Amino acid sequence: MSLRPLRTVLAIALLVPCAAGAQGTTPSAPRDLSGTWDFAVVTENGTGTPTVVLKQEGTKVSGTYESGRMGVRALKGTIAGDSISFALEGGDSPVTLVFRGAIRSATELTGVVEFVGMGGGATFTGTRRRVP
Repeated sequence: MSLRPLRTVLAIALLVPCAAGAQGTTPSAPRDLSGTWDFAVVTENGTGTPTVVLKQEGTKVSGTYESGRMGVRALKGTIAGDSISFALEGGDSPVTLVFRGAIRSATELTGVVEFVGMGGGATFTGTRRRVP
């Protein structure tokens, strides 16, 4: 019996995981989420529809959150892979809202909202407005 076929099979078996691993180690650039988003925040007391404006620089996001109930508040956060998180800053409300979500596509976000200092939470979806 020849060892040549066995060596070929072993060589392929060793190279395939290396090639797959090399592909997985290259981080992709974060998606650019800059723009205006229409959010739906669903709580046990109903659904709010704030407008969120995001400005992205690398993995950092900033912008504004505007709703009839909370007014206009600044936000800051980060993007890591297909995840986004940001918190509202300042304003008259003693409640801090922390959004943690998944980037489903270039036009869709989904996730949860934590009401820090109040307990409870909510879910949210965000849809990016199309530019004409």
